[in-house]
Amino acid sequence: MKTNIYLAASLLVCLVCWYQNSFAQQDNRVVQSGAAFLMLSADARNSGVAEAGTGLGVDANSLYINPAKITFGEMMSISASYTPWMKQLSKDSHLGYLSAFRQLNNREAIGLSVKYLDLGSISFRDESGALIEQYKASEFSIDASYARKFGETFGMALTARYFRSDIGRGTYNNLELTPTDAFAADISVYSNRELQNGQYSRTFSWGINLSNIGTKLKYSDSQTTFLPMNLRLGAGYNFYAAPESRLTLLLDVNKLMVPTPPRYKKDINGNFTNEIEKGKDPNRSVTSALFTSLFDAPGGFKEELSEFTIAGGLEFSYYNRFFIRTGYFYEDPEKGNRQHFATGIGLNVHPIRIDVSYVFPTEDRYVLRNSMRFTLCFTPGASKLSGN
Repeated sequence: MKTNIYLAASLLVCLVCWYQNSFAQQDNRVVQSGAAFLMLSADARNSGVAEAGTGLGVDANSLYINPAKITFGEMMSISASYTPWMKQLSKDSHLGYLSAFRQLNNREAIGLSVKYLDLGSISFRDESGALIEQYKASEFSIDASYARKFGETFGMALTARYFRSDIGRGTYNNLELTPTDAFAADISVYSNRELQNGQYSRTFSWGINLSNIGTKLKYSDSQTTFLPMNLRLGAGYNFYAAPESRLTLLLDVNKLMVPTPPRYKKDINGNFTNEIEKGKDPNRSVTSALFTSLFDAPGGFKEELSEFTIAGGLEFSYYNRFFIRTGYFYEDPEKGNRQHFATGIGLNVHPIRIDVSYVFPTEDRYVLRNSMRFTLCFTPGASKLSGN
């Protein structure tokens, strides 16, 4: 596979930014965590609505968005997704996602998913161009979920996750990198209720997913960083404009439940020191971070609000055969500045559905600009107007 020096350099930059003590070197307002791979949405349907997928109909990809949904769908679903990854930087990087669930009875369901990021063959070189090391970089996670329905409209799920990252080995610029792994868990709730209103029925759904609660990552012997513990809240309103047509309106918000970087004092030369001027020390436990990350921003309530990302989208379905999707994702400029439109289409030839999505950002520096995703989903029973 083709080597890619630029990709290797970008990975090192990311790792340096993950270091918790790096905040003392810059006035960086971006909330930092490791294993950003775990936050990658791999399926084309969710991507097509700009990652506002909580209120979408149930399929195997619900395991990433909100596993508690799988007791509300068909008896089973299997899905495979593929994304050419960071194609502007590398032609040999790929993101793959396999997921499946099966209902055990009318109350319980289990699910399994595997996500794999192949970063290709990476070459590290010194200033003279001499090869330091070459290796194949990758990351993957394996998830197992158990969901149970309580009543007819409410469900909960627990997910166990194993994560492995191998994107750096050796010492570069005094930075020692080693492969790392971690264990994590998700807890999610979901509700779906039919509303009888007028000639055609409506459905309102909402869900909450607290994900990636787990051990810290250790990329080197001296430094650790948080997993991207994330709180997702979402809702969807689904109504029939005609017996054969369905429109779903979607809204999701996300918040990383990890420490906000404090503001550090400057010395007489204007350089940042290690002394905190305002905010909380980011070097704290996982439990402490979970319970304090909603009110630890040095900028107060206004800065806390800026750390929420917002995604809105819609899906139009005709006879549950043809789908059109679109959406918009927004992140505050000081908190990462990820902003993009998304669009997608789907074709359901029972029991197979094919989805394609396309992301086009509003910011030129967005690394995932002009990216496409492809998903093949097998869901028996989904040919009816069920939203799946």
